[in-house]
Amino acid sequence: MSSDETIRPFWFIPTHGDGRWLGSDEGARPTEFSYLAQVAQAADRLGFEGALLPTGRTCEDSWVIASALAPLTRRLKFLVAVRPGVTSPLFAARQAATLDRVSGGRLLINVVAGGDASEMAADGVFLDHDQRYAVTDEYLTIWRRLMAGEKVDFTGRHLSVKGASLLFPPVQAGGPPLYLGGSSDAAADVTADHIDLYLTWGEPPPAVALKIADVRRRAEAKGRKVRFGGRFHVIVRETEAEAWAEADRLISRLDDDVVARAQKGMARTDSVGQARMSALHGGDRDKLVVYPNLWAGVGLVRGGAGTALVGSADQVAERIREYRKVGLETFILSGYPHLEESYRVAELLLPRLDIAPVDAPAQVRIEPGRAGEAGAQFRKGQAGYVVGPS
Repeated sequence: MSSDETIRPFWFIPTHGDGRWLGSDEGARPTEFSYLAQVAQAADRLGFEGALLPTGRTCEDSWVIASALAPLTRRLKFLVAVRPGVTSPLFAARQAATLDRVSGGRLLINVVAGGDASEMAADGVFLDHDQRYAVTDEYLTIWRRLMAGEKVDFTGRHLSVKGASLLFPPVQAGGPPLYLGGSSDAAADVTADHIDLYLTWGEPPPAVALKIADVRRRAEAKGRKVRFGGRFHVIVRETEAEAWAEADRLISRLDDDVVARAQKGMARTDSVGQARMSALHGGDRDKLVVYPNLWAGVGLVRGGAGTALVGSADQVAERIREYRKVGLETFILSGYPHLEESYRVAELLLPRLDIAPVDAPAQVRIEPGRAGEAGAQFRKGQAGYVVGPS
């Protein structure tokens, strides 16, 4: 394969729980750190480039978990959520720069504007869909300047800062790469202005191709280039029959009432991406195969990424290559349960794909005078205060 056909495989850290059946407590695995460490260490040694840590009220905090997992892994990158409007840009940028240094440059940022109004209200955010993306635009304007080493004064419609700056820089030049997933026009516009890698959930390839073309056109109009990735579950087995049997088993504990309640809850969000996921199947068990080897059964009860690549290793590899041809480069994969399925995917699927090499980040050098309390003296032109002998 040529270099433009290489892919970057990621895995998933199940900080909201794991198990062998969807929608059932039978065989469920509690969210214990020791188990999350097992999943992360498996992904690290099996050749996955990175891992997504989800965010939301049902999840353990992604920043704390990533910080705890970083010293237990060697190569694995951590895709961690920043939620504009929930924290200040400088506070989150300090966290990011610190974790980037602590992890040796293995931090990636997942920008999450939010799609559940009740969850956002619990965090004190009372904004509609487009207003949240307007906040995100201002937030990332400040964020980019901070990561570039600037002292930032900014006054916007939603956010304002004065004299904001980072004392300690991140390892990665310009800060950790920014990822964003969103299917609305507002999300595409924010991507065009700020984002390094745009993520889509697993829609059929023709629909993904249209989204990529739209985002690419908007970014090029701003003089920018954006990379692309997809978020999929995966059920891969030695034979197609085994894979589809496993898909059936995964939802075998679901009853119609559970599905109906889940679909009703998902319909309350204002996420365009969620609406597109739900429309693939409409809650109908007879409409779950939405494209060859693309199954929407996970989306019966799970919000967000609701489709899985299902089939033999050769079939799933061929489908991934089809998505690669329309522009996806990074594939964030997951499977139930996540520990065992990480091994299965690594053993059956990854050898059939051309995996991109992972670049080692440059090591950070802290400038003299920024090495600690003794170096925090007031300097002309810098906002702050004198730290002297106590």
